[in-house]
Amino acid sequence: MPQLDTSTWLMMIMSMFLALFIIFQLKISKHNFHFSPELMLTKTQKQNTPWEMKWTKIYLPLLLPQ
Repeated sequence: MPQLDTSTWLMMIMSMFLALFIIFQLKISKHNFHFSPELMLTKTQKQNTPWEMKWTKIYLPLLLPQ
């Protein structure tokens, strides 16, 4: 039964990591990052819902008069 030659595995793994690092660096370098973003004030708009205008109370069935 022949032995498995593992002498080249280290070189293959290291070259794979190097290639992945270069690919990721090239992908990241294509992105445009804003260095000084301006502060933008956003105005919150309150939406009026129908249940906010009236007072409601929920009665449980066990609390109803008999």
